[in-house]
Amino acid sequence: MLIAPSILAADFLHLEKDVETINRHADIFHLDIMDGTFVPNISFGFPVVEAIARKAEKPMDVHLMIVHPEKYVERFAKAGAAMISFHYEAALEASGKILDLIHSFGIKAGIVINPDCPVEKIFPYLDKADYVLLMSVFAGFGGQKFIPETLDRIKAVRKELRRIGRNEVDIEVDGGVSPANSKDLAKAGATILVAGSAVFKADDPAEVIAKMKG
Repeated sequence: MLIAPSILAADFLHLEKDVETINRHADIFHLDIMDGTFVPNISFGFPVVEAIARKAEKPMDVHLMIVHPEKYVERFAKAGAAMISFHYEAALEASGKILDLIHSFGIKAGIVINPDCPVEKIFPYLDKADYVLLMSVFAGFGGQKFIPETLDRIKAVRKELRRIGRNEVDIEVDGGVSPANSKDLAKAGATILVAGSAVFKADDPAEVIAKMKG
């Protein structure tokens, strides 16, 4: 199991400390990019991503919660992203082209859906995606409670990936993830866990990461 702490929950006054925590104990930097349009919140942009890239020793996973994600793929790739994902709901029938665009920069491409989007909507794109990100809360705000039905959604996507011979594709889960549900997520077929508050609000972030790794 790979653990991807969400920078959104980090201490921005002491960001380098939290970056070092990820470098030493976790596997991936998860960077939520919000535009205030696709989601009602605004997070951070290129200056923060570029600053983290200068210190990051683990891959950066950029999660675009924005309209017109295709406009920003190149710049995030050049800022140091190793993985870029975008929401199917923001792209719809253009999803295949955006996956191809991300790949054209030599990085991994992922497709994301919110809890109210049927998983079957992304099945046509599983042949191109390197990973699928299933939101287990609604995109846009941290600290929400995990939606239990996510477990069945993971199983459905994993079943389809096996059917098409692409079981190597990662399933990432984001929202309300903690040591309390990490084992169930792994059993369902998840391979990357995004955790924000559970890691950075803990007294011992390294211990929490270790518990989720299993």
